[in-house]
Amino acid sequence: MQTPLALEGGVVTRQARSDVASAMPATATARRGLAVERPLPNRIASRGGPPRFNVMEIQRSRLLAGAIGAIEERGYSPTTIAQITARARVSRRTFYELFDDREACMEALLDDALALVETELAEAGLADLPWRERVRGGLAAILSFFDREPALARVCVIHALRGGSRILERREQVLARLADVLDEGRREGTSSRAASCTPLTAEALVGAAFGILHARLLRHERQPLVGLLGELMGIIVLPYLGAAAARREQARSLGVRGSVEPRTPPMPIFAVSQDDPLQGLPMRLTYRTARVLECIASQSGVSNRAVAEHAGITDQGQISKLLARLERLGLAANTGEGHLKGEPNAWVLTPLGVQLAQRLGPYTSGHREVA
Repeated sequence: MQTPLALEGGVVTRQARSDVASAMPATATARRGLAVERPLPNRIASRGGPPRFNVMEIQRSRLLAGAIGAIEERGYSPTTIAQITARARVSRRTFYELFDDREACMEALLDDALALVETELAEAGLADLPWRERVRGGLAAILSFFDREPALARVCVIHALRGGSRILERREQVLARLADVLDEGRREGTSSRAASCTPLTAEALVGAAFGILHARLLRHERQPLVGLLGELMGIIVLPYLGAAAARREQARSLGVRGSVEPRTPPMPIFAVSQDDPLQGLPMRLTYRTARVLECIASQSGVSNRAVAEHAGITDQGQISKLLARLERLGLAANTGEGHLKGEPNAWVLTPLGVQLAQRLGPYTSGHREVA
């Protein structure tokens, strides 16, 4: 007999739990290499799983954002799972459906951040450029990403140092990968200077750059990190290409030849709490709630029955209660005559409801059935 595992909006059996787990990123696999794939909002449904399970992706996103907020406020060591789930407004049960422990949550956070950076590097078109341009473009992408996500940057650069063995191992893998890229500079120089460098030179350069970023992030400096691009590039090329090349890098503008402006996702997975429309609302997010909001957003003035059909809710009493709750929360408004004159209700979203629906759009768009 299967023991049911509660999930808002439905019941997930142990078999369903296994299905969800198989569709989520394999953290252990990700630790073995650096090619980490960011979990896309539609990944579960695209693999044939029931669209209902997309709520797990939504909850996962909220837990990662909650982890950033909690760690940013308290530091990694004092942060507890209870504090993460409280910030995320997600149950402790759901946390353990997605992560084995706090360290696994931190690992997922680091892996997803790395995947986002790697996506931007791929879109920057740096692969065919000379070594110096590739390094400059990659460094610009990393600094720009940290400028857009300062709390996440502090989690990755500062708080990860307090992590357990798995977190420290993951960090060392990233630093080793960066050192390998810099070590290619030994083949770029034509003088004995480059030939005299060793792999340790690249390791030292990576350590120096991270030390500089660590200090800036720790002080919460207002100056954009991308402003360090020229100075950091000067430090990097000096041992390989000499002082003249270093001075040229320091004097260059912030533009990067052959690159494109890094992509800013329309709905960052790492939105912190102050950017979260659900902050302050006494509700937990479910897939069906997201579908209801999506329906009203796309069909302003829609009736209860049409909303229920779109969300896969057969009980009209249930949809009435859900819509009434959204109205009390200030997310939706009934502009129709409703039951007072025997006419259908006509639902529209409030500005807050529109904001929330826009954030949930990537999680619900393209799915028209609920298992």
